[in-house]
Amino acid sequence: MTGQLFIIGLGPGPDCWLVPEARDALAQADALIGYQPYTDRVPARAGLERFSSDNRVELDRARHALELAQTGRTVAVVSGGDAGVFGMAAAIFEAVENGDPAWRALDIRVVPGISAAMAAAARLGAPLGHDFCVMSLSDNLKPWEVVAKRLAAAAQADFVIALYNPASKARPRQIFDAFDLLRAHREGATPVAFARAIGRPDERILVTDLAQADPGLVDMATLVLIGSSETRFIARPNSDPWLLTPRTYGAGR
Repeated sequence: MTGQLFIIGLGPGPDCWLVPEARDALAQADALIGYQPYTDRVPARAGLERFSSDNRVELDRARHALELAQTGRTVAVVSGGDAGVFGMAAAIFEAVENGDPAWRALDIRVVPGISAAMAAAARLGAPLGHDFCVMSLSDNLKPWEVVAKRLAAAAQADFVIALYNPASKARPRQIFDAFDLLRAHREGATPVAFARAIGRPDERILVTDLAQADPGLVDMATLVLIGSSETRFIARPNSDPWLLTPRTYGAGR
């Protein structure tokens, strides 16, 4: 087969956060596939056909991309952030695993991107300097009981926790349940950050603590970060404090 399929993470938003390999792959593609807010971020050009779709059709989108690549086309499937972190990479390989055996011979390449957790951490200082975990609060593809069990385990294990997909119009309650659970396992003074639309014109960062954090401020564009018992604030004049999770655990301050 002569077709090629790139699975590309566009980063959280600004063009300067699109990695060079992703830019090169997009320049090679003659077909662009993705959730419309992501395909809209790719500039139009001659020779690039666009196939945009709505949310929650990831497997249909993946199969379409594989079918196009099978005909010899060079296809770019785009996700926000990193395509391997709650993105289209898993959907593509799920389709390959269960689809036409010929798809396994295709040239499929995953191009890394800057994830929302990394971008938010860079704005906040060094909150991920020690062990951390990344979770999605969405219960669209897994039951809430599993989400709650994993969140409780991460809290008890004293990881810094980064929460993706924390709230939506269809899931307004889960973020409140998550904070109730976290407050049962973490001190009220634990640093918390809400990092919304990082890198975009409407970027907004709120640094607070677990006792005072208002989950009602969270939406799907927000990365929620909860510190560990070691995470602390570093005060600075005329600005929000930095967050630091030191590299050494239990060494005191």
